[in-house]
Amino acid sequence: MTWNPDQYHRFQGARSAPARDLQAMLPDLPYRRIVDLGCGTGEQALTLAERYPHAEVTGVDSSAEMLSRAHAHQAPNLAFQQADLRDLDGEYDLIYSNAALQWLPDHPTLLADLWAHLAPGGVLAVQVPANHDHPSHRLLTDTAREFEGELGGFTRFGTAHGASPVLTPAGYAETLDALGAMDITALSRVYPVELSGAEGIVEWTRGTALVPYLSRLTPADAARFTERYLEQLRDVYPGERVYYAFTRVLFTARRP
Repeated sequence: MTWNPDQYHRFQGARSAPARDLQAMLPDLPYRRIVDLGCGTGEQALTLAERYPHAEVTGVDSSAEMLSRAHAHQAPNLAFQQADLRDLDGEYDLIYSNAALQWLPDHPTLLADLWAHLAPGGVLAVQVPANHDHPSHRLLTDTAREFEGELGGFTRFGTAHGASPVLTPAGYAETLDALGAMDITALSRVYPVELSGAEGIVEWTRGTALVPYLSRLTPADAARFTERYLEQLRDVYPGERVYYAFTRVLFTARRP
């Protein structure tokens, strides 16, 4: 996928609020090695590096476009690396991930894999979007079905509505408990965002949920796809203002 940092940061204020809450959930411990999985343009990794100056902080992302911005953030204990998030190696005292793991499948298996890289006493802290059943995402799936040929049959969540890998807070808590976690906190929170009608939803999703679709299309097909998506959104949101219930799941847990 090809990410556009400028588009993503059009709503930086709204997208940063869940990250601030996740940071607030972190227990202050003497972390030595920290990894930020899916660090994007690096703001959260920098915050971690400044908050824990005695820790070695590594921001990992698969997008060269995002990392090109991340390298502007400098701290003596901060480094960035381009890699697949599933290729994590080594052992960490804090595995942190803000708005990234929703792109990976099978979260019970994913959590088990991450857990294996936590040092004893280490903390896993994750925040993921949970808007897969919102019309903004359901209508993307509907539009993708109309463009089956152009997309090669691709839909982000498969053919079923709501078939997202993201679990409920209870699902994450139960999975973490089965891994032997302690001090588990898991919650869901709505961060309201005011958007300018259906067009505002398109601009919001253009920085995230639309990316895997538009990346697979020619410029002409991408324009047709976006217009068709907009038409369907206008049927649901005909007004000039949309209250977008930006829903997130946040959880932390500690390894004994």
